[in-house]
Amino acid sequence: MKLVTFEVGTPLGPVERLGALRGGEVVDLNRAAERLYEREGRARPAARAAFFVPPDLLGLLDGGEESLVEARRALESASGGGTVWDAALVRLRAPLPRPRSLRDFFAFEDHAKAGAARRGEPMQKEWYDQPVFYKGNPREVYGPGDEMPWPAFTRRLDFEFEVAAVVGREGRDVPVADAKRFIAGVMVMNDCSARDIQKNEMVCRMGPAKGKDFATMLGPHLLTVDEWDGRVPELIVRVNGEEWSRSNGLQPYWSFATMLSHASQCETLLPGDLLGSGTYFKGCGLDQDRWLKPGDRLELDAGPLGVLASTVGAPRGSLRLKYRQDGSYAS
Repeated sequence: MKLVTFEVGTPLGPVERLGALRGGEVVDLNRAAERLYEREGRARPAARAAFFVPPDLLGLLDGGEESLVEARRALESASGGGTVWDAALVRLRAPLPRPRSLRDFFAFEDHAKAGAARRGEPMQKEWYDQPVFYKGNPREVYGPGDEMPWPAFTRRLDFEFEVAAVVGREGRDVPVADAKRFIAGVMVMNDCSARDIQKNEMVCRMGPAKGKDFATMLGPHLLTVDEWDGRVPELIVRVNGEEWSRSNGLQPYWSFATMLSHASQCETLLPGDLLGSGTYFKGCGLDQDRWLKPGDRLELDAGPLGVLASTVGAPRGSLRLKYRQDGSYAS
């Protein structure tokens, strides 16, 4: 399935619903499940649908495999107004608007090597010991069609084209061999980056924090793991219609199974936790010394995972993250 979160208008304002793409349609899975249970003569069909196929992705993931089976049955049976929407008439949001946590890895060797070369350093041997990651901000999540925010404090806004895996079941100390069973699906991720702020943070041997925490973009859909071959598809970056780079099928050095297993060591992962891959070499502007401008149209094309498209916003204000000891802003 291609799972989405979409927005519909109501008298009380817009409401988010869980859906699935079917051709040019979006199927409301919770409503489709309710109607399926009505046709089957089940008792309390609305309550049953709310239990097995809740109207949000986190609820569906919490239901485990049984909920996914019921969601597939609902999708196959769906028809009629209020259940099936023309995809052009609804607004897609981030498939997982509120991840329970966000870990972003550094899994592509060529990108890691390029960073070391820019710093005039040898490639760190420790990089080959384990898949390293930072913990990001799961509360600043944006979706397809949203403006890519430009924080007032940065002069070097950048993107990172990544693939993210969503954890589908609770797990702790997960062996690599079993890890794929814990992945619900994968989707496109843009790890938005304020490069000047990130550089300052990491020179101090901390971060990234403010250099990353202002925005992560996800979408347009979550491809469930049963339809994923386990490989990262070819990734293509376009800015204003011009191709900036493509991955040519390059795979990360660290697999998602290894990343998930590592993250779970002596720590519990939950459904709805997000694991980003990091970007490939030239999957960001930094690797090309090529930078976004306000108003640019950014398209991150991942084939079967869809195209995550956004327009780059304009900086608002002139705040810089530089302070005096008394807490006032330095010039």
